[in-house]
Amino acid sequence: MKYNIMEYMITKMLLLVVFSYLLGSVPTGYLISKHVMGIDIRQHGSGNPGAANVYRIVGKWAGISTFLIDALKGFIPVCLARYFFPQDYWVAIVCGVIAILGHMWTIYLKFRGGKGVATSAGVFAALLPIPTALAFVSFVICVALWGRISIGSICACIVLPICSYFIGNHPLSVNLMVTAIGALVIYKHVPNIKRLLQQKELKFEDGAKKRKENANQ
Repeated sequence: MKYNIMEYMITKMLLLVVFSYLLGSVPTGYLISKHVMGIDIRQHGSGNPGAANVYRIVGKWAGISTFLIDALKGFIPVCLARYFFPQDYWVAIVCGVIAILGHMWTIYLKFRGGKGVATSAGVFAALLPIPTALAFVSFVICVALWGRISIGSICACIVLPICSYFIGNHPLSVNLMVTAIGALVIYKHVPNIKRLLQQKELKFEDGAKKRKENANQ
């Protein structure tokens, strides 16, 4: 009887992990860009199928929709894990990590995905609401000051682990996860960092200006 219960629990965990990856892998920006403009977003702008590039190329609401849906891809698996396994915090951590990795390396686009910012935000909003809110504030401030989403994203990846360690009594495993994911997201921003150093990184409003110019032509 105990063996059957254990087998059932393991099966449920595995199914949840697989679901987390498949949901995280849904290429939101790619699908929205195809639907709205009939384009492959990977062939335009920075080539990244994330919310920032969709915002620049497709439009404001397409970018916002991409961000929100990508965030839900991380939020939902963590909430499900907390619901089905309330005593096993590590299951939520694993599902969150898998959803983020799914977004970064999606099976639907030959393992070429986004940078993981929005999906990570959804994961940590479920696990660490206050640190995530503070990281989001730092993101907004940086974008307002420098006009570049990449700077805001990198700043948030630094602020979030610091807040996780010093605000609230979070398990060590969560703090380590936040640090590792933050480092991974920053690593995914290496091309942006290179463009920043070369002063070639696009600003937040550049896409809106380009769309306005095209509309007036």
